[in-house]
Amino acid sequence: MHGHGTGCIICGAPLRYHGSQEPMECAICHRVFPSNADCENGHFVCDGCHSSGADSVTEVCLGSVSKDPLEILTALMRAPGVHMHGPEHHVLVGSALLAAYRNAGGDVDLLSALRELKARGSQVPGGVCGLWGCCGAAVSCGAAYSVLTGSTPMSGDSWGRCNIMTSRCLAAIGAIGGPRCCKRDGYTALIAASEYISETLGVRLEPDAGVQCGFFRDNLQCIGARCPYHPRA
Repeated sequence: MHGHGTGCIICGAPLRYHGSQEPMECAICHRVFPSNADCENGHFVCDGCHSSGADSVTEVCLGSVSKDPLEILTALMRAPGVHMHGPEHHVLVGSALLAAYRNAGGDVDLLSALRELKARGSQVPGGVCGLWGCCGAAVSCGAAYSVLTGSTPMSGDSWGRCNIMTSRCLAAIGAIGGPRCCKRDGYTALIAASEYISETLGVRLEPDAGVQCGFFRDNLQCIGARCPYHPRA
């Protein structure tokens, strides 16, 4: 499966979202899952198959020396099997944050952290930004912060800070508005997350807030100059 294009990864047709979940058969693995979305030609691809091309996360993150999580995320998103939109970003965003944290001097067993982040991020369904009101890019940063702090549902201070992390990212994403763009949301979440990590953990990441998106031509719903990362913004 090639990546980066907008729409159905089987035929390229526009996606359609339904008001409630229906049982659908994945066009790739042929297993049946409840879903709110398919394409105009009736193709449904489950989150696992949609994310299967994002298999270079660990290698890229372990090999990176950058303190800029946006730079690391861009490298991850350029992998051939990563699509313009999709649940794979729920792993990519937090992974980029963890790698930049390590590179900036943060104390973390990166390989172990990446494995745990993947396990958590893979459980966040596609489309939650519009269906749950909680973008997966923000959740990914919250999960990464939880991994870094060892937070659990029984924690005290770190439990609160994990939720503040996610809320900071969501506020920044929501302020720009929709429709969704996994690239824009990922960049926005990482900028907010970097600021919060500096405030609370004392590790200074170096996010390039002036980054320019190289994916906008593949996004049929691109908001253009309204996006802070669009080259013509």
